[in-house]
Amino acid sequence: MSSIRKKAYQDVLHRTPKHSEPVTRISEIFGENVFHLEVMREYLPEEAYKSIKEAISSGARIDRRIADQVASAMKDWAISKGATHYTHWFQPLTGATAEKHDAFFKPVGPGRAIERFDGDLLVQQEPDASSFPNGGIRNTFEARGYTAWDPSSPAFVIGKTLCIPTIFISYTGEALDFKMPLLKALHEVDKAAVDVCQYFDKNVNKVIATLGWEQEYFLIDKALYNARPDLQMTGRVLFGHSPAKGQQLDDHYFGSIPERAVAFMREFENEAIRLGIPVTTRHNEVAPNQFECAPIFEECNLANDHNQLLMDLLEKIARKHDFRVLLHEKPFAGLNGSGKHNNWSLSTNTGVNLLAPGKNPKSNMQFLTFFVNTIKAIHDNADLLRAAIASASNDHRLGANEAPPAIISAFIGSQLTKALDDLEENVKAGKMTPEDKTELKLNIGKIPQILLDNTDRNRTSPFAFTGNKFEFRAVGSLANCSQSMIVLNTIMANQLRLFKKAVDARIEGGDSKDEAILKELQVLIKESKKIRFEGNGYGDEWVAEAEKRGLSNLKDTPRALQVWERPETIKLFEDLNIFSEREVLARQEIEFESYIMRVQIEARMINDLAQNHIIPSVINYQNRLIKNIQGLNDILGGDATEASKVQLDMVKEISMHLNKMKSLCDEMLAARKVANNIENIGEKAAAYCDTVKVFFDDIRYHADKLEMLVDDELWPFPKLREMLFTK
Repeated sequence: MSSIRKKAYQDVLHRTPKHSEPVTRISEIFGENVFHLEVMREYLPEEAYKSIKEAISSGARIDRRIADQVASAMKDWAISKGATHYTHWFQPLTGATAEKHDAFFKPVGPGRAIERFDGDLLVQQEPDASSFPNGGIRNTFEARGYTAWDPSSPAFVIGKTLCIPTIFISYTGEALDFKMPLLKALHEVDKAAVDVCQYFDKNVNKVIATLGWEQEYFLIDKALYNARPDLQMTGRVLFGHSPAKGQQLDDHYFGSIPERAVAFMREFENEAIRLGIPVTTRHNEVAPNQFECAPIFEECNLANDHNQLLMDLLEKIARKHDFRVLLHEKPFAGLNGSGKHNNWSLSTNTGVNLLAPGKNPKSNMQFLTFFVNTIKAIHDNADLLRAAIASASNDHRLGANEAPPAIISAFIGSQLTKALDDLEENVKAGKMTPEDKTELKLNIGKIPQILLDNTDRNRTSPFAFTGNKFEFRAVGSLANCSQSMIVLNTIMANQLRLFKKAVDARIEGGDSKDEAILKELQVLIKESKKIRFEGNGYGDEWVAEAEKRGLSNLKDTPRALQVWERPETIKLFEDLNIFSEREVLARQEIEFESYIMRVQIEARMINDLAQNHIIPSVINYQNRLIKNIQGLNDILGGDATEASKVQLDMVKEISMHLNKMKSLCDEMLAARKVANNIENIGEKAAAYCDTVKVFFDDIRYHADKLEMLVDDELWPFPKLREMLFTK
């Protein structure tokens, strides 16, 4: 066994669980490191506290005097928690979070200093933006970018640093992050949903989008991780023969959680709870060493901040327990990938979930209104939703091992399908009689009973209704939720605006309010019918059926990202003031660049591992075989041919795989050189997909065959069975 692999294996065998200090009651530590409203009430004057509450609920501006008071209170609270530094915590277009720490410190004379933090430092800062992705919005020599405080997401303390959630914008005001456009999209869906709610309840003056994410991940021992250069550089295993046992026995799913993993989970959950992240669920997932955690629902912006924070916590706490967390969507071929299911709904200030059926026909009419409009929004913008979840890593996951396919469809269950079909059929043209309306309302009133029995779950659906929410299952585990939530809330806001306009026109034309709503819902049901699919999304039959229906099948990221430049996409975002055309195209360019670089890194790693690790190890073993054959010839002479037949066949088979692997690596390198000379970034991404990435599986095939031929002691890397089944 190679020295690195042997040392890693020995390290793993001597691991013991690292139990953290037990917490008696989780409720006592929840949010203790968060500057939330209850803490603000304690630290702030009444005027400042009311001003902050108003800013959080309505987006009202905070004047400089109030900002100074908040900054002073925030500093005192943070110092009481042991903080010595502060940072504007933001989400640039790298997909990760960013921070620059500054001390609460200002010299005021020889040997004298004070702790300083005022409103100016709280509200706005100017980090160096030169190295963050910007898609051509600014030049490298123009380093100026601004972070600006987001009062709707509370500040928190990690370690000895006060972290202040902020947006990140360019000198000329364009968004350079995920948070700013998300806040705009949430504002637009709030306005549009309140307008529609007025048909049903005049007391509704605020609608918030809620998000409950489910974070899947793998845990791998750090020694095994460090012995796999492909995991270190790309987040996934590029070579490795499938072990005899994978997930086929389903014995890991919901099984007893290994003790080392439980110790890790307890510590990261306690830290998450202290930071106000309401993590409530943990369990084994389907694949070996795969797990999931999930919180309860929160307001969408806060939920996304919490997910970004949790991913960082997972990494940090895992290292303390001698683990490494794999957030890549497909770290191991042939096993389930990892997603981040985004459970989305809309809730009113009166406490009503707009995607949950009510107790009477009136509330169910409201439910149907938002339910049908969501389906219509998905139908009209399926390609944009596909673009929102496109990435080099998620391409490996979509359509394989329990992940939904790249074809966007909506699953609503057989009972709700029948309810919509009945509504489509029974709403009559022309003036409706009181009897017609009564019958429809009675049928609408049956929806809660229908849903009690409608427990269908279609895991092959990218967008599934699950009783009181929609679950966007196609989002990748490594993704920032904001990308999909920006799109989803934008298209919903647009659809609700169109619905309101159409219903008002019907009312002005003489229809009653209920009649106008029912007739417009009938139109939407008919127009969006083809997006609804209740069957197996993995089957070839669905691919053929989807094509027949006219649904897109954007199989890879370069094709999906082209959606961003469509005129209708740009118009949608401009009309709702989410993005300018320049911002849309800049984000597309950033996504193309990311795709190219990730595929390029994988190609370079494949070549490195094949040439510098696998081929030398294989030749070493082949030389042993040759020496063995020569020895048999020396001893047996003419009888050696039969005695060395197995060895000779192995030498020939090894040579065949070696030659093929080396030849394919050379061809891949040549393809990379051609792709690198393409100037158009979209065409370059497509070339990397179509002419470079296509070599990956073929090269791996020969490497994995060699793994099964070469003496186990000589193989240079930890094998999949060791990474997946060593606890």
